[in-house]
Amino acid sequence: MTTTMHRRLDEALAAGTDLLLTDLRCPEALLTEGAPAGAPVDADGTASVDLLLRAGRIAAVAAPGGAAAGAPRLSLGGRHVWPMLVDAHTHLDKGHVIGRAPSSGGTHPGAREATTRDRIAHWRHDDLIHRMDFGLSCAEAHGIAAIRTHLDSHEGQGETVWGAFAEIREAWKGRVALQASALVPFDAWGTDYAERLANIVADHGGLLGGVTRPSGGTHGGLADIDALLDRVFTLAKERDLDLDLHVDEAAEADALPHVARATIRHGYEGRVTCGHCCSLSRLPEPEMDATIALAKEAGLSLITLPTVNMYLQDRLPGRTPRWRGVMPIHELRAAGVPVAVAGDNCRDPFYAYGDHDMLDTWREAVRICHLDHPFAGSAGLAGTAPAEICGFEAGSLGAGRRADFMVLEAWSLDQLIARPQSDRVLVRQGRVLDLRAPSYEELRLTRTEAQVEPA
Repeated sequence: MTTTMHRRLDEALAAGTDLLLTDLRCPEALLTEGAPAGAPVDADGTASVDLLLRAGRIAAVAAPGGAAAGAPRLSLGGRHVWPMLVDAHTHLDKGHVIGRAPSSGGTHPGAREATTRDRIAHWRHDDLIHRMDFGLSCAEAHGIAAIRTHLDSHEGQGETVWGAFAEIREAWKGRVALQASALVPFDAWGTDYAERLANIVADHGGLLGGVTRPSGGTHGGLADIDALLDRVFTLAKERDLDLDLHVDEAAEADALPHVARATIRHGYEGRVTCGHCCSLSRLPEPEMDATIALAKEAGLSLITLPTVNMYLQDRLPGRTPRWRGVMPIHELRAAGVPVAVAGDNCRDPFYAYGDHDMLDTWREAVRICHLDHPFAGSAGLAGTAPAEICGFEAGSLGAGRRADFMVLEAWSLDQLIARPQSDRVLVRQGRVLDLRAPSYEELRLTRTEAQVEPA
């Protein structure tokens, strides 16, 4: 954003009075009530609106000229204004260990092995707090209002990681809203540890979860998946906990129909989220359609992780990947299945890159998944959709909501996607935030800590 506009916005908000922001644009999918009556909506689904701000909240969203007269005004010159966004699937406990963990080779098995070794060697309370805090500082600086993280909860470490999460959730209260789901290989739910883990999660107000593969194995290798699903659903029902599962993160796997049928069997419709579901897009069309219909019947919500799954899936040395690793978003949305886009891993063995920036994740998702021509409400996949799946009050602009939003140096969605929007201006509760992403200097480790030598 130009220095002049940034300064004018800062000064106008700092006055502390009602303020009418005029001549701004927001995708209709990111407005809580959709476009207000009389507001022009362009071919990309972007509405021209005014925002009336009062005491740190949005008092009204109106068509141009339709809000209360008399309040001081500031024109944003037609710029895009978006709510702060929601990351419904990430891994704060794994993040920012690149350079410390062993190399993964960019493969899923390599990432599991490297993460296991890093976890055993380093995941103590202070290490978890330090890296989670760094990740949240990145997210906050990029305009993320809420995050659901998955937490590796292996026996012997569940208490440690959930204790660290509880501390960091309290420290970040009011800045980034946090939820957590337990992550273990699915056969862990058939062990004596299962009930203790369920109690740990319940004590911290989390979700039960897991990855639909056995310990040390691959997706598609669970012969007793139905019995394990019955066990985890029973534990969840006894504690009134929702579920968030890693499902079918492979080219060929078949857990999703089992999850859907278990959801129906246990009366848990609307309370189960499934991430990844990569193999769904590789099924023959009739089988894919039947599975999508079953997911709809079960009330499942699905979350796709496009950047990470493109990084991991179909990777073989010296061979160009043949497929993208993402779930069939268009078909799922057409069938009425709730779908969201999320960031997943960040600078760890499962994904060596990223910065907890959901605007960037959404921009990549548009290109990877062909969510344009037309955009058809795709902006909601990073805002309203994940907020509804997780139950966060974030991800949209509406009357009565906190005045939390970002002003972008873009006048159209193609401009917004073309540039990284690194000059976005963040506003929280009606005040401009002076934030920058934390320096990597904060992650510097001693030479001994920074290396895990191969065994």
